[in-house]
Amino acid sequence: MTEFPPKIKGVVAIDGPAGCGKSTVAQMLARRLGYVYVDSGAMYRAVAFWASQAALDVEQDTEEIGNLSGELSFEFQQVGDEQHLFADDEDVEEAIRSVEVSNLSSPVSAIPQVREHLVAAQRQMAAQGGVIMEGRDIGTVVLPDADLKVFLTATAGERARRRWRQLQEQGIIEDYEQVLRDQLERDKRDSSRAVAPLRPAEDARELVTDELTIQQVVDVLESWLQDALARGGDDAQDA
Repeated sequence: MTEFPPKIKGVVAIDGPAGCGKSTVAQMLARRLGYVYVDSGAMYRAVAFWASQAALDVEQDTEEIGNLSGELSFEFQQVGDEQHLFADDEDVEEAIRSVEVSNLSSPVSAIPQVREHLVAAQRQMAAQGGVIMEGRDIGTVVLPDADLKVFLTATAGERARRRWRQLQEQGIIEDYEQVLRDQLERDKRDSSRAVAPLRPAEDARELVTDELTIQQVVDVLESWLQDALARGGDDAQDA
């Protein structure tokens, strides 16, 4: 595990579109550094899952879904070699990874009250530092003062191929062209929504991952974080 100066452990914000490898990269980097990994998207998926369980409509029942998001508790726990999200003390990790919940999570995340509640919860998780958080508005909205802001991306075709392979490995038979269409539709929703649209923070470092292995991406981000923390230490000494 890489050791950083005794200063403090940093906070890393990783944003990017679906399928760019954010989750895998964030988890690997967190394990390497001994940081906590926070999957913000999983929290929105959990709200979508509970809303579907309550038969709430994402178009008609936005107030009820907003209220629901404020009542849920969230905690990331290690289960074996994996990190699972517990919502209201229930392990929902498997349930929130279904295609149905995935498709619901984007419109749910566009509900202002949902975002307000979850952003507050995410900021609390990062308050003590030593956190790698990934999502779609982490650097722009949730953690604007993060030590390192990264925008990971890849072409839509490459991201759809990655998602298609993931579904195949899970035994879910899905047509690649349909996965690509779903990918493009989600990109459009995420980038055009009125509340916290997907975009890189002005001071984010952008990395295109098409031609890089996961290990290479993690290596780059670790180097960037070391540089960011070193600059922060210099700034503190100069103050």
